[in-house]
Amino acid sequence: MNLSNSSSKVEAFDRFFSQRLLQWYNNEKRDLPWRQTTDPYKIWLSEIILQQTRVAQGLPYYERFTNHFPSVFDLANASEEQVLKLWQGLGYYSRAKNLHHTAKTIAFDLNGNFPTTHKELLKLKGIGDYTASAIASICFSESCAVVDGNVYRVLARVFGIETPIDTTSGIIQFKKLATKLLDPKNAGVYNQAIMEFGAIHCKPQLPMCESCVFSDKCVAKNQSKVERLPVKIGKTKIRKRYFNYIVPIDNQKHTILNKRNNKDIWQGLYEFPLIETEKPYSEAEIKAEIDKIFDCITDIYLHKYEKIHKLSHQHIHTQFWIISMEYSLKNSIDKEEVKNYPVSVLTANFLKEFWFFRN
Repeated sequence: MNLSNSSSKVEAFDRFFSQRLLQWYNNEKRDLPWRQTTDPYKIWLSEIILQQTRVAQGLPYYERFTNHFPSVFDLANASEEQVLKLWQGLGYYSRAKNLHHTAKTIAFDLNGNFPTTHKELLKLKGIGDYTASAIASICFSESCAVVDGNVYRVLARVFGIETPIDTTSGIIQFKKLATKLLDPKNAGVYNQAIMEFGAIHCKPQLPMCESCVFSDKCVAKNQSKVERLPVKIGKTKIRKRYFNYIVPIDNQKHTILNKRNNKDIWQGLYEFPLIETEKPYSEAEIKAEIDKIFDCITDIYLHKYEKIHKLSHQHIHTQFWIISMEYSLKNSIDKEEVKNYPVSVLTANFLKEFWFFRN
């Protein structure tokens, strides 16, 4: 076997891949606001928001954040409650907290200047290899490849890679290939192109294989493996939890919200008094628990809003119990103020449905 010829063929395919990808991107890319700038603050903001979030869902949040916090200094000077309230509905609230923490670091410790290299960006809280690569390449033209879910999918299918993406060997293999394919002269554009291609063309479900620019080379298509790739072996163990939210309403139309301070889901968000149980509780069982907390209850009933709220590792089986009080609650707030507090999507949906809190 002629190794030099083999090497030249590989290099030719690498160039072919990059050229076709960039040509596709030039013709098909979506017009998105963060594509009109190389401002590291806005690129960072978009990348954090779009982690585990579709563009259609994330775009309004990006616009909301850039309107409220035009600069990293504005974000750094905001309160955590302001940040969480704007983030409400996106989930994975640790992202918002890390965003706020890093904004303070950049604004107050670095005088508003973002690190310009992948290595230095990795030192910031909430910024991993993928986000550091995106910022460094798009904003500072550093030649470093991004590898996210979209990139894993494109590379696994086109090159027929069956190494599981959630293993150490898989992570190393895909990163090495992504780096090899990267166009060093157009690193930022190339990275955006391959992520865009995975997002809107080589989709997880119903990819557009027939019109794909790589259809003649794609191993997965030619070997009927599209639905099998990429391979992921990890199975998430789902934990079932049972939340009973007690919604007290006193004679002044006041209620109670508590802040979640424990290291658990929704830390820093607000919620009605919570009784967590190991199984679903009947009305008689929950009444017995409520009697330990409140006195002088006039009425109690189970609101029709029952929900199984699905998170990545947990399913929250929830019931909201509304109780009417004949006295004034201590440390309470007017029901009109509830909408000003950052809450989980679960609670936000309840507030939208329950007539007492609707405007």
